[in-house]
Amino acid sequence: MRTVLVVVHPEATHHVEGRVRGWHDSDLTPEGLRDADAIAVAIRYAIPVGAPVDVYSSDLMRCRRTAEAIATPLGAAPSFDWGLREKSYGVAEGRPQEWLDHRFLPPPLVGDRLFHHEGVDGSETKAAFAERVYAAMDAILCQPVQWQVIVTHGFALTYVVAAWIGMPEAALGYVNFHAAPGSITTLREDDYFHNRSLARLGDTGHLRPK
Repeated sequence: MRTVLVVVHPEATHHVEGRVRGWHDSDLTPEGLRDADAIAVAIRYAIPVGAPVDVYSSDLMRCRRTAEAIATPLGAAPSFDWGLREKSYGVAEGRPQEWLDHRFLPPPLVGDRLFHHEGVDGSETKAAFAERVYAAMDAILCQPVQWQVIVTHGFALTYVVAAWIGMPEAALGYVNFHAAPGSITTLREDDYFHNRSLARLGDTGHLRPK
């Protein structure tokens, strides 16, 4: 059975500063660093000792630090991939969230949601975002490893899960899987039918109560 553990990075500086995330290269806060250690312990206990494991991560700092904390007790070297980054918000990144809120054009209820432009220069459409994450997942899932860890971002997790279950492009304009910062999502593929399941979404039981 293949098991993929998908981690959403824990608390980063953009969370506490109220800044737009995207490709803004925020770092983990002290609380986020503590949560990264807790995530690492939970994953170390979840994976059998000695089992081969690959660790993949977005290349942004908040994910890099999380992936490094996870990989060290596993004896693994994380691979960093820009394809696992959060959605780009273009010129809004790093600005106060209120700046984006006043300019953001939400997608229509029906019609072209995938290629909808949100009114911010340089921002990615959902189509471009999903294509990037799907390509990263194709490369990851080509590897014949029983245990894999993917460290990514809150919105990007939606397309990681969608790629895992083979969700068609037509549905990607509407899909959303919510998982909190610091959570672990478990994906499994059985050895016989090779069916893929979403075994657990957004587990935070390993984190200290806030």
